[in-house]
Amino acid sequence: MSEHIRLRWAMPPRTTGKGGLHEAVAKYLDPRTVIDSPEPAGRGPGHLEYHFYQALIMVDMLRSIKQAEREGYDGAVIGCFYDPGLREAREIVESMVVTAPAESAMHIASTLGNRFSIIVGREKWIPRMHENVVNYGFRDRLASFRSVDLGVPDFHQNEQLALERIRRAAVAAVKEDRAEVIILGCTMQYGFFESLQDELGVPVIDAAVAAVKYAEFLVTLRRCAGWSHSKRGDYESPPRDEIKAWGLDKDYHLGTLWG
Repeated sequence: MSEHIRLRWAMPPRTTGKGGLHEAVAKYLDPRTVIDSPEPAGRGPGHLEYHFYQALIMVDMLRSIKQAEREGYDGAVIGCFYDPGLREAREIVESMVVTAPAESAMHIASTLGNRFSIIVGREKWIPRMHENVVNYGFRDRLASFRSVDLGVPDFHQNEQLALERIRRAAVAAVKEDRAEVIILGCTMQYGFFESLQDELGVPVIDAAVAAVKYAEFLVTLRRCAGWSHSKRGDYESPPRDEIKAWGLDKDYHLGTLWG
């Protein structure tokens, strides 16, 4: 069995995990881990702030995840804090793990402290993210959401402004909301956590780093203990004969992903 861990970013189709995000996360990887991205599709949204955008990218993203499994990858990492397609992806994979930023960050934060606050870009994001908090079972661990009034593309256009707004929101979350851990609730908030946690004196979770490290952890568990996504119940895979009989592989350009 190879000691290397191969991970695939599952990003919006117009974007990739290369560039700033990829470089920011790479330095926290285990030396055995390699993470890469498919080539951008050249179509679709560049961010997923709107539910409509999430719906548009779903087939492309799930196709990319299934293709990564066929190519022998050990895991896929969804690249948005909404965790779009996480359940669907775990449903279709058979031999690899799938992680996403929000679920990973919340699991880690709930281990490091009793209550966490999530720093979001805009108030628009909060309802969907709150649904995930509840669905993942962390409602009683949530201290607050704090918005910094920045969209996804804004965080690295003026990093000084973004960092100051995130800092103010995080300080208020710790002092006023009694948060013991801060989660940066967007993968584009990469690169800010170290200076923030030095100042705040509490763990500050970079969601992209959390998702990748959680993927490494799950791959290791699968290799040493055989633990992976259960195929009984929620993550039961759709029958291949139905996919073939209904022509879904042709209608949705899935090629030979299901044999």
